[in-house]
Amino acid sequence: MLLTITCTPSEDAAWPATDLGFLLHKNPDRVQAFEQSYGTAHVVYPEATAARCTAALLLEVDPIRLVRGRSRSTPDFSLGQYVNDRPYAASSLLSVALGAVFRTALHGRCDQRPDLAQTALPLRIALPAVPCKGGPEAAERVFTPLGWTVVAEPLPLDPAFPEWGDSHYVRLELTGTIRLADALAHLYVLLPVLDGAKHYWLAADEVDKLIRAGAGWLAEHPERGWITRRYLARRQSLVRTALARLAEVDEVEPEELDAVEEGFDEALEPAALVMTTETTAALVTTAGLTGAVAAGTESARAETSAAETTSALSASTEPTANGVEERAPSLAVMRRAAVLAALREVGAHRVLDLGCGEGALLRELLVDKAFTEVVGVDVSMRALNITKRRLRLDRLPERVARRLTLLQGALTYTDARLRGYDAAVLMEVVEHVDEPRLGALEYAVFGSAAPGSVIVTTPNAEHNVVYETLPAGKFRHSDHRFEWTRAEFTDWACRVAERYGYAVRFVPVGVEHPEFGPPTQLALFTKAATDSSTSGAA
Repeated sequence: MLLTITCTPSEDAAWPATDLGFLLHKNPDRVQAFEQSYGTAHVVYPEATAARCTAALLLEVDPIRLVRGRSRSTPDFSLGQYVNDRPYAASSLLSVALGAVFRTALHGRCDQRPDLAQTALPLRIALPAVPCKGGPEAAERVFTPLGWTVVAEPLPLDPAFPEWGDSHYVRLELTGTIRLADALAHLYVLLPVLDGAKHYWLAADEVDKLIRAGAGWLAEHPERGWITRRYLARRQSLVRTALARLAEVDEVEPEELDAVEEGFDEALEPAALVMTTETTAALVTTAGLTGAVAAGTESARAETSAAETTSALSASTEPTANGVEERAPSLAVMRRAAVLAALREVGAHRVLDLGCGEGALLRELLVDKAFTEVVGVDVSMRALNITKRRLRLDRLPERVARRLTLLQGALTYTDARLRGYDAAVLMEVVEHVDEPRLGALEYAVFGSAAPGSVIVTTPNAEHNVVYETLPAGKFRHSDHRFEWTRAEFTDWACRVAERYGYAVRFVPVGVEHPEFGPPTQLALFTKAATDSSTSGAA
């Protein structure tokens, strides 16, 4: 089992290629061996010059040691314990060895060259045999979004019999200019993901390993749900925990990802409703809101202090009667709860979900029969197709199907089909629009469509410092064009409300920080003539 890492700095670089040895904490002049529970890991440098340096991790797997560590459920006569690809193909065993042998480099630490440890290096990584049951496309899907140029060549099942076709192994080559710590983290997580199997006992700390190794890239990865499920061997309790923790960086929807394989009928069983009125009320309290949430009622916003919010959140994580500690709802859940509460407060029945994405809010709107007509609009046909698949539109009861319409459209253009609705929702949408185009969006929504109410949620930029895994100055999502402070959001909302004849008030969503405020901010616009009691910022 072989992994090579080659560094070739540019001719004008101020450092030699052999500094790769400092970063890996392995001297290029020595051959080193590290005993593992299943074999021996060797580190050698086939070449080490100022212009080019290659470090190789060679893992010798002892089949007898593997048999000693077999699962108790595996029969003693199982040939799979003795005849397998583990000594030859890069898998979770190589990932474990990489984490053990290059632990300090994986954490990005180098006392001798701290500046170089934080520098993106020109790297080439080669693995001669990688189990990849999804084919070369799977390797490209997981590595390309991380900045790698991927070459994944399928290996023939038997070169002597080409008619047998290709095996599920690929020769993998990755090239890119990436920090060494990030490159090692990508391999540490994604090698077992491509293989689709773990070869050791899966403990609860696997979630911590995934979160640590995935810091800074996994939350924004387009295949994060698939990666998480395969890394955690589809152990649903661990998967849900991991996705909930990733959701703390705001843009990840763990509930949405976890529902991919669910059938719509099952999801809409009364006992499993995502957002009943009672559930919404409980979450709204946790999110920092109070007031009536039943459809058609009016309520005023009541401020909730950070201490009260913390108390409510602590109560939600106390041990239950069976001794199992319940996790607090994620920000994504609390955000949707706040939106649903606002819709019920204004008595909306016909609702537009503008920028509906992959249907997380649509799903919950359909649960509540009070919303008699639900329209999802998105510019991406891919997102709309995912929504159709996740909601299983072909299996919807007719009475539910006729309440839902999906439309493709850009929110910066007027659309006569969107006029005459009770309410429109822009949930985490405006920050994805280029600021020069915001005026067009404002007119298309508030001026042309002109619903009775508009609900807008967006990240609170001040709260970003609370997220430990979010680098300073970075947005929560790579596609964000901007992120507003509370003052900037208030200025924008009040200006829009005055221009188009709305009143506006503001609602914090999520657990408020005493200094930086809530993670999400919500503005509820209502037609001034319809609801004159909600003018100004509350």
